[in-house]
Amino acid sequence: LDRLNLVQRYIGSNSTPPPLGRLGHSAWKKMKDKVKHSLRDVARELLRLYAARQISSGNAFSSDNHWHQEFDAFFEYEETPHQLQAIQDVKADLEKPKPMDRLVCGDVGYGKTEVAMRAAFKSVMDSKQVAVLVPTTILAQQHLQTFHRRFAHYPIRIEALSRFKSRQEQRGIIRGLKEGSVQIVIGTHRLLQKDIQFRELGLLVIDEEQRFGVNHKEKLKQLRKDVDVLALTATPIPRTLHLSLAGIRDISIIETPPEDRLPIQTYVRGFSNGVIREAILRELERGGQVFFVHNRVGNIEVMGEYLQQLIPQAKIGIAHGQVQERELEEIMVRFLGREFDILLSTTIIESGLDIPSVNTIIINRADHLGLAQLYQLRGRVGRDRYQAYAYLLIPGEDITSEKAKKRLQAVKELSALGSSFQLASRDMEIRGAGNMLGHQQSGQQMSAVGFELYCNLLEESVRELKGEFFDGEEIEPEVLLEQEGYIPEEFIVNSNQRLDICKRLSDIKAPEDFRCIQEELEDRYGALPNALEIFLCLLEIKALARKLRIMKLEREKETVFLYFSPHVTLIPFERFEEEKENLTLMKEHVLCLKLEEDNILEQVKTALMGLMKYITI
Repeated sequence: LDRLNLVQRYIGSNSTPPPLGRLGHSAWKKMKDKVKHSLRDVARELLRLYAARQISSGNAFSSDNHWHQEFDAFFEYEETPHQLQAIQDVKADLEKPKPMDRLVCGDVGYGKTEVAMRAAFKSVMDSKQVAVLVPTTILAQQHLQTFHRRFAHYPIRIEALSRFKSRQEQRGIIRGLKEGSVQIVIGTHRLLQKDIQFRELGLLVIDEEQRFGVNHKEKLKQLRKDVDVLALTATPIPRTLHLSLAGIRDISIIETPPEDRLPIQTYVRGFSNGVIREAILRELERGGQVFFVHNRVGNIEVMGEYLQQLIPQAKIGIAHGQVQERELEEIMVRFLGREFDILLSTTIIESGLDIPSVNTIIINRADHLGLAQLYQLRGRVGRDRYQAYAYLLIPGEDITSEKAKKRLQAVKELSALGSSFQLASRDMEIRGAGNMLGHQQSGQQMSAVGFELYCNLLEESVRELKGEFFDGEEIEPEVLLEQEGYIPEEFIVNSNQRLDICKRLSDIKAPEDFRCIQEELEDRYGALPNALEIFLCLLEIKALARKLRIMKLEREKETVFLYFSPHVTLIPFERFEEEKENLTLMKEHVLCLKLEEDNILEQVKTALMGLMKYITI
């Protein structure tokens, strides 16, 4: 059980299973080495960019004054604790002379846009321009309205640059950017084209960062070296990837749901007149609006006729990517103005649309959509304090594939607030991680070793390149103390929970973290049995041994031998033996600990804690 940290659930390609290696053969080691080698290139590039930003000088924005306090006070909601922390992190970064590169990660509707607007206000107050880059024209329009509403009390010119604008309007906005009369511009990929020039760009906000491809990110790198960058994403970052990137990139995570926010009730249902009619009428009767997602442009008009016959009193608007820009804008504005009860659309609505009056979404052929898309689409509702509903329609259980059933079940299960962070073991995480690291990262390599090990190898590569590692492999100590520890079945009856707790315990690397989990176990299950206390003590000894670079602790009668890594030096020998009477140096990398009769594990733990000051690596 104390080696359970070496066992991981395989998360990789859904299409092809990974090749299995034979025990005792070198194929697995070669595969790991190959992935590690390619990851060194990824890590080196990330660190190179990070180093370039560290040494380059950016804008050190002035501290907050009464104008900033007034702008903050105009926010109509109560900030959540995590949102406040993200705002403080961003403002602190902006006030430093080195350029900011912070990623704010939070579930849909958790207030990332407000973080960006406070950063934008700070930039504009120092006479710098702000560019907000978004993936879709509809989201640009939505942000424009949000920014206009939030900045209404201030003489700040805010424009949107997208395909909704005529060429003449675009020329006027581009001229305003060059002259400096446009302080904030919100735009799609159009902002990355060569004709866009800023008088003095101070802040670049990238919304839905994971939606931008590698080529777009390459263009952004040209701006990033001396411009403050704030990236926003709703695609969750698993803890393992967070650790990997933590040494390279500043990350703020917003996990607290807004006050009065309710979880979205999610149902998987077969396509039927009764289900659709009941869902739509229930929403319309309480004065709300409905999204109906039908991701087939070819027969979307037919679906519109079907809905009109089913609910004759409803007013229906149709939106998809092939509609003319002006017409699409008009449809969206009319829907926002509540001229339509139902918006029948393709997945064009999945990015960032915030319409509080829409609290029911019906997704047709949900089995054809990926987990990330389903999660994002469901996030379009439930933005207010009303109960929201999501209906995932399928043609029938018999003709729905097993993979699709798993995706739908995952979305249904993860309906709790902030549950996007539980998707760390799902394919959405792998896609998010891949986009974050860029095109150098090969999906095949991640599939070969699995997501968790891939992240561990990335973390190792980063630490090695930063000089925190001296030899490639991390020590996995062997603890042979003739003591048996485990979690008794009668203490935690459910075998899945028992296995989960074992895995969590064996994954702990910092000795100080054991106290927290011990308190949690006592709180959940009651007083700890002796076998579990022994198990905790053995794992804590192992964590201390790992920190001290001890490869093996082996007990022989009343003596415990500590075998250190050859990279460790014990200094100074004479003083060491004087101060530690029960410890003697057998040879250069082996210590001998003399045991007394009582509480062997506590003696070993105390000795290891006392050794910290004598070890050099």
